[in-house]
Amino acid sequence: MLPDEPPQPPASVAAPAALVEAAPAAERPERMNRSAVLWVALAIFAQESVWNFYDAQVPAQLRQFVSSATVIGLIMGLDTGLGVIVQPWTGLISDRLARSRTGRWPIVVAGACVAAVPFALIPWATGLPMLMLCIFAFGLTANSFKGVTETLVSDYVASQQRGRAQGFIKAGVSLTIIVSALISLLVVDHSLKAAFAIPPVLMVVMVALSYCFLGRRHPTALRREDTGTGTGTDTDQADPFSSPWAVLKDLVREPSRARLLLMAGIFCFAGMWAALRSLTTPYGTEVLGMTRGAAGGIALPGAIAFLVCVVPLTYLSHRLGELRMIRYGIALFVAGLLVGFAEPTPAFTAASVALASIGYAVFSVNGLVALWGLAPNNRVLGAYTGLYTVASASGMALGPALLGATVDLTGWRYMFLNAAVLGAVTFAVFTLVARRAGRPLAAAS
Repeated sequence: MLPDEPPQPPASVAAPAALVEAAPAAERPERMNRSAVLWVALAIFAQESVWNFYDAQVPAQLRQFVSSATVIGLIMGLDTGLGVIVQPWTGLISDRLARSRTGRWPIVVAGACVAAVPFALIPWATGLPMLMLCIFAFGLTANSFKGVTETLVSDYVASQQRGRAQGFIKAGVSLTIIVSALISLLVVDHSLKAAFAIPPVLMVVMVALSYCFLGRRHPTALRREDTGTGTGTDTDQADPFSSPWAVLKDLVREPSRARLLLMAGIFCFAGMWAALRSLTTPYGTEVLGMTRGAAGGIALPGAIAFLVCVVPLTYLSHRLGELRMIRYGIALFVAGLLVGFAEPTPAFTAASVALASIGYAVFSVNGLVALWGLAPNNRVLGAYTGLYTVASASGMALGPALLGATVDLTGWRYMFLNAAVLGAVTFAVFTLVARRAGRPLAAAS
């Protein structure tokens, strides 16, 4: 441990780091490294530009070979389910790399280059087996660096400022939804192969730029007090979290079960959002009579609403507490879905998705930061990002299939109402989470 590093209390008795996150602004002398936030946001933008287009267009691609909404939902969930297996391991590996000269960047750069290939090949698939091979290869490689990229913010931004940094990063991520919608509107109906080539090219170029301007500065820019790096080896030898199993054991044995409950809430909300994203384009073609490209553009107003609201929501969350704001976000999400059900027209559907996007923006800003705040120490943030992905990817794997099953039972017309019912269940889960975990997360609010 470095001489100027404050002593860390034992994990079993330490107060959650979120108590620090919720401290008044006057007690936070450090300023956010805006340059670092910019380049981390660019790296995350690079990967999310691919995932958003994937979620918007792959379901329509599957409909060429599969007619059941349930099966489409299952296939869309399977690729994100790979993150449950891959990301805790790559997160833990990245935690070790974070204390080296290269940092986490080798995983990010190599993963982006490899994942670009199967993604670009998706529209070239002439049968379901080849399409499934492309989906599996992309899901495996893209998940290997997705959580690692999101953890970069913890290397370059002080813990007290990570919540606000997440707000600016999510604002940048919302632009990827706009990019995806514009590609759908302007390119898909003219050349599907060209449309699938644009996002992976953007991903590789932007990750390279981010690495050139930030990755090479890692040895000097890395916040050693936050990642636990130092010149000594005692802390490395004494590190009790040497594998994902050790991290999971600590998670299960934590007395208050706050982390497990929070992960349950993450599971529910992520699944609900993934279901809406995956099935909105088919809903537009089946119910609203729109073309595939136009239906893919329904997300554009939501992306704009997300972009406008996400930074103010970050500051509001700092004042009210993470879990309280997430519950408000779920309520707004459900209200938006009911608007879409009440009037099934393109305009009302776009407004519905916009309201739901604002609700999800609240969750996207607060979910990961809240879980980081409950981590036993700052040397396992990559692993905890992997745990966040386990919860969210599990929800994403099951959410589209569950909503698709309700569509098979009731018809596409009732999709938004079905999603609203599932949203009400999610609100109930987060109410339970708030009772158990809300007090430590917002104690200083």
